[in-house]
Amino acid sequence: MADQFDQLAEQLSAEAEGKKDEGREAAGKGAKEGPESVEGGEPRNLKMIMDIPLRVTVELGRAKMPVSELLNLGQGSVIELNKLAGEPMEVFVNDKLIARGEAVVVNEKFGVRLTDIISTRERVEQLK
Repeated sequence: MADQFDQLAEQLSAEAEGKKDEGREAAGKGAKEGPESVEGGEPRNLKMIMDIPLRVTVELGRAKMPVSELLNLGQGSVIELNKLAGEPMEVFVNDKLIARGEAVVVNEKFGVRLTDIISTRERVEQLK
């Protein structure tokens, strides 16, 4: 199973970097689909993982404090974080850094506007 994930990671990296363009023209012209394809030309092995849930975490900053300080926190307490105001937040998927962004409010909910996405090659390397 690990070999299949490694192969998929390598395939995704190659496709994203534009190194694997074999068959793209034919797929765009309605070529017959092979055993590795599904409707729309998407590889079957990629289709299998599309519904896997992932944990997305956005980190505003971190702080270290002794238990005594933690126990003294109350409503209105301020925790100083290790980042400066306006510095980009980090976006992690399953504890792997994938992007950086800035806080936004959309329809009265907080969100993150991605400003810098880690390259596909670096993201795939984190999987290994």
